[in-house]
Amino acid sequence: MPELVRYAVGPHNSRGRRWREAPPVGRSELQRDRDRIIHSTAFRRLEYKTQVFVNHEGDLFRTRLTHSLEVAQIARSVARSLQLNEDLVEAISLAHDLGHTPFGHAGQDALHHCMKQHGGFEHNLQSLRVVDVLEQRYAAFDGLNLCFETREGILKHCSLQNARKLGDVGERFIKRRRPSLEAQLANLADEIAYNNHDVDDGLRSGLLSIEQLARVSIFARHMKQVLREYPNIDARRLVHETIRRMISTLVVDLTRQSTKNITKLAPRSVDDVRAAPLLIAFSAAIERQQQELKQFLRLNLYQHHRVARMTNKARRIVADLFHAFMNEPRLLPPQYRDREQREAARTVSDYIAGMTDRYAIREHRRLFAVDAI
Repeated sequence: MPELVRYAVGPHNSRGRRWREAPPVGRSELQRDRDRIIHSTAFRRLEYKTQVFVNHEGDLFRTRLTHSLEVAQIARSVARSLQLNEDLVEAISLAHDLGHTPFGHAGQDALHHCMKQHGGFEHNLQSLRVVDVLEQRYAAFDGLNLCFETREGILKHCSLQNARKLGDVGERFIKRRRPSLEAQLANLADEIAYNNHDVDDGLRSGLLSIEQLARVSIFARHMKQVLREYPNIDARRLVHETIRRMISTLVVDLTRQSTKNITKLAPRSVDDVRAAPLLIAFSAAIERQQQELKQFLRLNLYQHHRVARMTNKARRIVADLFHAFMNEPRLLPPQYRDREQREAARTVSDYIAGMTDRYAIREHRRLFAVDAI
């Protein structure tokens, strides 16, 4: 591993694991975290959980798995430039979506609505719950027993009510402190990945057009660069060349602005980072362009009538499943029935959140279609 700056997370300043284990051989503690995440059941399920488009709508759209890999690639690249811990940003990036429901944000919103009387549903909190409790692979403990810094980075957002129940990993939300630079970086790498790749998926699906995107400044600027260099380029290559230049611009800007912020504050330790304002950030100009792109995607892709029709179906599937299992717990698989009486709603929520898109569709059909078994 390249030499780390003193305010990066490393073996000398990590808060370690909840349950003591023998140190790993031939790899670091954070490499062990990454490996455990990759080998988890929840990580494999990400292959069939989608971002915007439901799994059966096409094989070429991003899934939560491909998105997580793209986030990890971007985050590691910037971490290397800033001399931060690449293994930590990779572990956080790969785990940040483990708690996402089927059907993307539509499924999350529906499950939160169902759980309002039972503490609600937060996908970041669910990701932490997956690695702390729900993965059952090891004889000595539940969960994956990840390092504090990985768990902290997974929990990007959390309500104060829930933060008070989480002990050390929830303290920063109560004290209004920041996470490590590695966690801050993974968060913005996530933003870079989903904004730009939703543009690609939107164009591939036909829900967005190049003509529409030509009115968005960051896309228009990079598309003009491509056309000047390759005036006869075909549409598919034009899209790819434009998006890769957009990602490059964002990565370079994030690296430069973060370097400026860090140099100005001159933190000497991870504790200094936690007490400081957010240091990993875009420049003001690029942040404005990012917000313009996000607003465009919200209005033209996420609220597109074809997406709205599918998300409406997704919400109904999640709600139907939740109420069916709450009303008749015997419909749950045996391993969930064993837990159901202790905390019925959270058990049902865990089961539904762990479903892939296609499994949720099949389960709904099995429960509600008279011709299904």
